[in-house]
Amino acid sequence: MKQRDLIKKLEAGGFVFERHGSNHDVYARGTEKEEVPRHKEIDERLAKAIIRRRGL
Repeated sequence: MKQRDLIKKLEAGGFVFERHGSNHDVYARGTEKEEVPRHKEIDERLAKAIIRRRGL
C-alpha cells in the first residue's frame, strides 16, 4: 500500500499529524498514537494491521 493512501485512511478516521520521528511519522487521535513508516511503499500486512488495529 502506498504511504499516502494509508495516511488518508488514518486522517479520515480522525487521526492528525503530530510529529516526525526518526524513521516514522506519528499520527494521533486523542490518546491513541500510530506510527507510520516513512517509506513510499508500506508492506501490505503492516498496513492492514494498522487499519484493523484502529478500526478503520
